[in-house]
Amino acid sequence: MGPLGQHQKMAHGYFAFPKLEGEIAPHMKFRGKEHLVWSLNNYLGLANHPEVRKADADAAAEFGMAYPMGARMMSGNSNNHEALEQQLAKFVGKEDAFLLNYGYQGIMSAIDALVDRNDVIVYDAESHACIIDGLRMHLGKRFVYQHNNIDSCRKQLERATKLVEQSGGGILVITEGVFGMSGAQGKLKEVVDLKKDFNFRLLVDDAHGFGTMGKTGAGTHEEQDCIEGVDVYFATFAKSMAGIGAFVASTEEITNYLRYNMRSQTFAKALPMPMVVGLLKRLELLKTKPELREKLWTIATTLQKGLKERGFDIGATNTMVTPVFLKGELSEATGITMDLRENFGIFCSIVMYPVIPKGLIELRIIPTAMHTLEDVNRTLDAFSIVGERLKNGAYGEQKAVTA
Repeated sequence: MGPLGQHQKMAHGYFAFPKLEGEIAPHMKFRGKEHLVWSLNNYLGLANHPEVRKADADAAAEFGMAYPMGARMMSGNSNNHEALEQQLAKFVGKEDAFLLNYGYQGIMSAIDALVDRNDVIVYDAESHACIIDGLRMHLGKRFVYQHNNIDSCRKQLERATKLVEQSGGGILVITEGVFGMSGAQGKLKEVVDLKKDFNFRLLVDDAHGFGTMGKTGAGTHEEQDCIEGVDVYFATFAKSMAGIGAFVASTEEITNYLRYNMRSQTFAKALPMPMVVGLLKRLELLKTKPELREKLWTIATTLQKGLKERGFDIGATNTMVTPVFLKGELSEATGITMDLRENFGIFCSIVMYPVIPKGLIELRIIPTAMHTLEDVNRTLDAFSIVGERLKNGAYGEQKAVTA
């Protein structure tokens, strides 16, 4: 059953597939008790914004969930779909954009469409699972470079260049804008600088950076002032936009190529109209309400400063994603999680091997614009107590509770 599935009987419903109930907010119910929740990627708090809720409801009443029927290429296109694409492209600094039904399938299909067996892919070692699954479909060579290590990336580009000189293919470099587990920004600007010595296209998955990074929220490529150097920009609606779906943006030529060659979209029904209309409203708020992004960063920086002052290891994060790394095994991880939930009413995601190395526990905290400084202080106090208990061996014999 794999490293995760083998524990499903004791984990299901508590550590895996938990049910959070109530309005999407920092405080929700888990197993009938209110918890302070740090596990939702609702970065800007748009999930329950009144204007968003109204736009969603009005569009559902007008169009229903079925419209438009069919794939975009056949019978599922609309003015609203095209308007959203045009607005997204302009916002992220690209000529054109193409809507995708899902982020995970979207990036896989984009990778599949962008390369053939003569091309070589060079990618960051800590790329998200969706990128890895996209790489698995590639029939040509692929080389991995050490995470955010530009010297390693250069070496892999040297290897790739020798191969494409023989095959006549090209090179696609893939990295992330914000790495969702560590919170570290991808070194986009440094990768772009490698174009002085190598010929390649750069694909950036900016799922966590879109809406949160940069002066206007356009993304990590804006934050690092290298918009032009990113050839293909990908982002999902599941984070800052609090929706579903994704988009890919590039030159008009590349975007049109993807529009006609991405199999996951060619053979899939178009995004329902209520979601598209709702996404137009979300994008409007993202662009016109910078105070939401400012509040997110106030919460994130206060939280991270407090954790460091209390001696916690938050790794290399330079974004709002806040990992807390502890040394421990599975039994200790379950004990910490149960203690936080049962005794402190705090719900955050727990990450273990194989996502991170053995012997480490990661408690991943996702700040949002809806959290308060009171929420931050409550969490810091709880983590201080839990951290001390871990040092004293209090969690060594803890067992996971059953669903």
